[in-house]
Amino acid sequence: MARVLVVEDQKKHLESLTRGLEAEGYSVIAASTGESGLALATREEIDALVLDLMLPGRDGLDVLRTLRAGGFSKPILILTARDAVEDRVRGLDQGANDYLVKPFAFAELLARLRALLRRDLSGRDLVLRADDLELDLLERKVTRGGAEIELTGREYELLEYLLKHKNEVVTRDMIALDVWKETTGAMTRIIDVYMSALRKKVDRGARMPLVHTVRGQGYSLRDP
Repeated sequence: MARVLVVEDQKKHLESLTRGLEAEGYSVIAASTGESGLALATREEIDALVLDLMLPGRDGLDVLRTLRAGGFSKPILILTARDAVEDRVRGLDQGANDYLVKPFAFAELLARLRALLRRDLSGRDLVLRADDLELDLLERKVTRGGAEIELTGREYELLEYLLKHKNEVVTRDMIALDVWKETTGAMTRIIDVYMSALRKKVDRGARMPLVHTVRGQGYSLRDP
């Protein structure tokens, strides 16, 4: 699941972008100032940055320039209300990968973001596999034996996590922290419920189960 940082000072627009991207399966971190956006971009592991240029205090161009000077290499999509060619060129010259002029269609933002992520991920394995199970990271599509499996957003995140730790034992503490971003506490029962549902979908009718409970430890997705 791609993790996107959105920096936008207008609360309504920030909330709208966050809801829309999350509905499309992205994990979103939101910031409303240049300073907070810069701090998050340098501290958090993100796959892309959507950056408004017209920010109070430290503006988007300064954030862009500072990030690139510091070695930040992830794709950056800038949002600007300025339609002047000079403003767009300035953003691209400072290191932006693409831009959108406000107002824009959300579908276009999604298309541009997918294109940037696709280019950034080129050369990496975009499909996670175990036996005849496949998870396409770009299309967010899961199949087993060629048949598509319909998963909820959280089930997809769990399966992606298990596949990235294939043949390892992942504890409930690990799942709570890395998938839910919570400490275990009351999450234990919730994790077990989701894992049970995921196992039924992934292993139903299959010749060999892939998802296993490791008593006293956690779970493991094993590639036979």
